[in-house]
Amino acid sequence: MLVLLLGLPWAARTRLPEPVATHWSGTHPDGSTSLTAAALFPAGMWAAAAAAGAVARCRGGEQARLWAAAGLAFWGVLLTGAQGSIVSANLDRPTWQEARPLGAEVALALAAAAGAGLVAWRLARRAGAEPRAATAAGGPRLELPDGQRAVWLSRTANPWLGLLAAVAGLGAAGSALAGFAGLGAPAWALAAPLGVVALAGAGCSSVQARVTERGLTVAFGPLGLPARHWAPEEIASARSEQRTPAQVGGWGYRLSGLGTTVMLRRGECLVIHPHQGTDFAVSVDDAERGAALLNALATHRPPGEHTTPAPD
Repeated sequence: MLVLLLGLPWAARTRLPEPVATHWSGTHPDGSTSLTAAALFPAGMWAAAAAAGAVARCRGGEQARLWAAAGLAFWGVLLTGAQGSIVSANLDRPTWQEARPLGAEVALALAAAAGAGLVAWRLARRAGAEPRAATAAGGPRLELPDGQRAVWLSRTANPWLGLLAAVAGLGAAGSALAGFAGLGAPAWALAAPLGVVALAGAGCSSVQARVTERGLTVAFGPLGLPARHWAPEEIASARSEQRTPAQVGGWGYRLSGLGTTVMLRRGECLVIHPHQGTDFAVSVDDAERGAALLNALATHRPPGEHTTPAPD
């Protein structure tokens, strides 16, 4: 975020007046500051917000952690949007008094900041949730008494893919802001591929596998979207298996002779064999217990439920 706040005015410095307009009364600029101050002031505000958020996370409880995450996201997006709007309004103007009016940009920055705050709150809340284990002991198959419910949940994250997504996302945001500020078509052309890389990296950076009486659900990315689901009757069997990136062709969402594998770290994987289609594997911890619960659910029938025999 600091790179965007400092870099955008610097990248456009040859096309900006000195000083630049930084305050508007209605649609007309009525205040200015030096280009250096225009770059350093929002960066300083962001650094102060980041420091306050770090203190809140260390000394506060769960609510403080959630508010810190939401606040950092809100102010980061708002300050970056404001910086982009100021650069755009002053671009190619001979004096700051001739800066173009600001209107929709302000509302758009506020809406984007509010959305970022809500997303950050949800992500922080999800990250703080404690996984629940199955209610019975692990094994090849769990014994589920009638009326008893069991839940198994496991989550894995790959920090390198997360870092790749973050770097690409910042690059895409910076390129989009540069294009929005009028720095040329190449900025927009760079924003699109970086945005695709960011979305793909975020979607493959973490995975959550959940087994309930409704079957197996595998959710991707920090928001749990997209997700794949298999009902118990769709699964022929489940097992735990050791796999490596070399076996499946690399990291992320891979298709190989072993079927589909979500490979975020080498080692233990939960593997299901559906009645239709190829095997599906996901690299999560405690996979043996998840497989045992799936096998139990695939063969368990609630009281009163029976299978109608096929006609001769």
